[in-house]
Amino acid sequence: MSGLLRLAASGVQIGVALPWSVRNASGMLLLARGFVIEEEEQLRQLLERGAYVDAVEAHYVARSEAAKAVAAVPRALGLFEEWSSIYRRLEAPLRNAGTKSQFLPLIETLARDIVTLIERDVDVSIYTFVRQENIQFFNYGFTHSVHTAIAGVLMARRLGWPAARILVLAQAALTMNVAIVGVQGRIATQDVPLRECQKTAIREHPGKSVTMLEQSGVTDPSWLAAVAQHHEHPDGSGYPDGRTEIEPLALMLHFADTFTAKISPRASRPGVSIQQAARELFQEERGGAMSSALIKELGIYPPGDFVQLKSGEFAVVMRRSANAKTPIAASVTDKAGLPVPRTTQRDTADPAFAIVASVTDRKRLAMLIRIPPQRLYGLSV
Repeated sequence: MSGLLRLAASGVQIGVALPWSVRNASGMLLLARGFVIEEEEQLRQLLERGAYVDAVEAHYVARSEAAKAVAAVPRALGLFEEWSSIYRRLEAPLRNAGTKSQFLPLIETLARDIVTLIERDVDVSIYTFVRQENIQFFNYGFTHSVHTAIAGVLMARRLGWPAARILVLAQAALTMNVAIVGVQGRIATQDVPLRECQKTAIREHPGKSVTMLEQSGVTDPSWLAAVAQHHEHPDGSGYPDGRTEIEPLALMLHFADTFTAKISPRASRPGVSIQQAARELFQEERGGAMSSALIKELGIYPPGDFVQLKSGEFAVVMRRSANAKTPIAASVTDKAGLPVPRTTQRDTADPAFAIVASVTDRKRLAMLIRIPPQRLYGLSV
């Protein structure tokens, strides 16, 4: 049977009736439309077996659901627009930190909204911090805090942390650099070495951030400890105190902060690849549970990764699959490597479209600046 699309975990809602029939690679019916998958384990086994949806049926359902959504909420923001609004909404409370004027409710609301957006679509959430071509360097202090919150929440969810603790982690990530949020933007835009005053500000910012948070009304000891200790290392080489005993929440924040900083580009350097950053994080923790959780959550080629396919096409990963090596990607060039006006979804489990490499060439990456993520996900032409 032709025209089959491989089913990704993110396309199925546990406890909700399937909007289309599920088939195997040969087109044989596995689950009829309307069937309800009740458990994560049941879904995992289905995906490992090989689950597909007829392309025509999937297209019809998608158009029908999209029409319903537009009719119900004409002005609803898309996921990417909602993530952009998170960056903007964080600016006011961080710039006004040190006063109790709405700081706590604003940060708590932002943290809850981040968790909700991740739950709505994990793949889109990962994409937002992997692909940063259109991020403005002078806003780095705000965008990096949001990206750290996303990475931290993903890790904590994978490890089964309770919802209340995950929320504290997200709040700590959003506010960990409140004392240097402006300095971070200036550093990200400069292509010269750090000045001494900048080095001093960086070294002192954990303690100063805690003071500002306390002045803003933060009393949660876990939140404050995470911010105070997020640059400490278990071997005592961190700062500001050279601690060897570190709160688990602070250690989680440290790994999320370090990872997202590594992959973020600056004026002075490009970001390192996802794969390299993951290896370095894994080595730093010596294969510990936290770095392993992030690596498992992202997969080998996470959403947003720019890859070359065996076909010759260049593509952007858009969805993870049950196999970490074979995600769903959207091709942005033809087989000759030339840009195309419309993206085409590719199942990299198909040998003809297997991933042969991640792309780090800056000239190639430059083409992504002109491609809105909504187009990759089929949300616009």
